Amino acid sequence: MKNTLKDLKKYWRLYLLTLVLGIGGSFQYGVQISILASSEEHIQSFVNQTWLWRYAVPVEESTEKLIWSSIVSLFSLGGWLGAIHSGSLSVVYGRKKSLQINNVVAIVAAFLMILAPVVKSFEIILLGRFLYGYSVGLGLNVHLMYLGESAPKKLRGFLTLTSSIFIALGKIISPVIGIRELMGRDNMWPYLLAFSGIPALLQFLTLLYFPEAPRYTYIDKGDEEGCKKALRWLWGNDDMKLELEDMAKDRSSMQGQKAKTVCDVLCSRSVRWQLLALTIPCSAVQFSGITALYFYAFDIFRQTGVPEDQMHYLSIGIGATELVSIILCSLLIDRTGRKKLMGFGYLLMGMLMSLLTVTLYFKDYYPWVSGLNISLVFCVICVYGLGPAGVSMTLPADLFLQAWRPSAFVISGTICWVSQFLIGMCFPYIVDSFEELCFLIFVAYCIFSGAFLLYFIPETKDKTMVEIMEDFNKLNFKGMESNIDMKDFVLATKL
Repeated sequence: MKNTLKDLKKYWRLYLLTLVLGIGGSFQYGVQISILASSEEHIQSFVNQTWLWRYAVPVEESTEKLIWSSIVSLFSLGGWLGAIHSGSLSVVYGRKKSLQINNVVAIVAAFLMILAPVVKSFEIILLGRFLYGYSVGLGLNVHLMYLGESAPKKLRGFLTLTSSIFIALGKIISPVIGIRELMGRDNMWPYLLAFSGIPALLQFLTLLYFPEAPRYTYIDKGDEEGCKKALRWLWGNDDMKLELEDMAKDRSSMQGQKAKTVCDVLCSRSVRWQLLALTIPCSAVQFSGITALYFYAFDIFRQTGVPEDQMHYLSIGIGATELVSIILCSLLIDRTGRKKLMGFGYLLMGMLMSLLTVTLYFKDYYPWVSGLNISLVFCVICVYGLGPAGVSMTLPADLFLQAWRPSAFVISGTICWVSQFLIGMCFPYIVDSFEELCFLIFVAYCIFSGAFLLYFIPETKDKTMVEIMEDFNKLNFKGMESNIDMKDFVLATKL
């Protein structure tokens, strides 16, 4: 922690870049996850009024549910499309310009939200939610790419994990501005939905003063002087020799090659274990059971006698718990390492949810069990924020060399968004079928993910990109040759 605070003065421009990038895709993701909870009543009222104005009859309940579910799910669909485009856009236009394109999409989405009640069209809200999803899916991936390629290796874990801090911050800000005393009133819901346009506009304007990602400038564009200039601007007078040597090795591995496609990443033996190390934790973020936990949390609070009008403030408390634990994770990641935080985090989540399943079963038999359930809810959220929630998002920046990284982000984004969509579609049926036993499904996945990470995956802390790749080569080419030097790796990547 002392080293982090000491570096704050030295790398102040890099930390400023971290702030600017955070208010884009990551913060907007957190806002959009929870913004509908504050405006659900007002949106449904608007849909009913619009339907009655158009057709002179009230909307049927089934139609109303279909419209609402579409408003919710189109965000995930847009996010998936944005994640897919993040690979090609970031290669063609660069990290910085891709984010500015993304900001324009978010600003258009915000404008549509304000326009919806003016033209009396709930279809515009559907379009706006889709564009917000696209903006978040694209922005989140490029944010992590940009930051991971601008940070020195000693700060890479801490800085890339700040994306999770901004997501958690968005989850808190959204219900705060959505309280009835601020923007939770009937006439303010369009502006509440348009709130994400403000950070998008701020990021668009401030990015004009920042350089392109140094690794992209040197490796993809071949501009060594431009890279050095960007590094000096971001890092001050720090010694860049080792970082430039690592970039040179990375660039030499790309000679005569184009950026790898998603198909290359999926089919190449040279990144097989990196793909496994990416796929399992990224899917576990959704399949860890955190969605089920948030769903049951409010039922548990109701059983202890919490008034319904106070639930909104409890959601702020849950978000604050996650934020504090992720901040703690950011201070530990470069000291403890990614592997331990994720592996032990998933194992501990599995054990805590197993205990929660048991206590939920006995909640009607012993009054004191309800209090224990509340404690377990907050414990699981703390563990989730302390490891799995944050570290999993940093993996593509750590595990893949420059040629592979954009497609790796496409794969990780696809996994996250498709998993989120599947959980949203299937979870209500899982709850109806298994009730509190639904946690056991997620417990199994948490334990499997934790064991896999701890047993198989090498640590990436304090290692250059090339060193990380050499560690994974021992797994990728196990049984072929005992020693694989950089030359062997270069030949292996020429598909």
